[in-house]
Amino acid sequence: MERWFGEASGDEQDVLERVQGPVLDVGCGPGRYLVALARKGIPALGIDVAPSAVKFARDRGATVLDRSVFGRVPGSGRWGSALLLDGNIGIGGDPGALLARIRGLLKNGGRAFVEVEGPAIATKVLRAQLLSNDGATPWFQWARVSVADIARLSVSCNFSVIEVWQRQDRFFACLEAT
Repeated sequence: MERWFGEASGDEQDVLERVQGPVLDVGCGPGRYLVALARKGIPALGIDVAPSAVKFARDRGATVLDRSVFGRVPGSGRWGSALLLDGNIGIGGDPGALLARIRGLLKNGGRAFVEVEGPAIATKVLRAQLLSNDGATPWFQWARVSVADIARLSVSCNFSVIEVWQRQDRFFACLEAT
């Protein structure tokens, strides 16, 4: 949680140095990437379905909408980059459907920056639940994608893999919309 509520780390700044604007941050949480992008003068919009995360991001000065990536998203087909960091490739439990949706939101040549699991972690669909002092969310579908599987998945969603890299214990991929 400390990382989630903190500032963008060095690993994350490395990703943000590679984006082309405007940037759509999918599952933006409390907006740490949006704040970092604003400091660089890069236009960005965050979307998240958690009202508390949206409020926190807005309180930080980020531009955020409370909605699902699978709903209406402004600028469809015109985004230069999309962020799926912090495991957000798992949103909805179907990484193929999510990447296909992201492809539809990006302009031709736009890029998706995806954080994936290491090679020792298997790609799979999970049931998840968030717990807090206030209780628990309903169960929902989530997915993990291994770095070993991102190329195969990307091609099936009209992306080509531009780069895969590791920073410390985190793995990232840059996918270009074809």
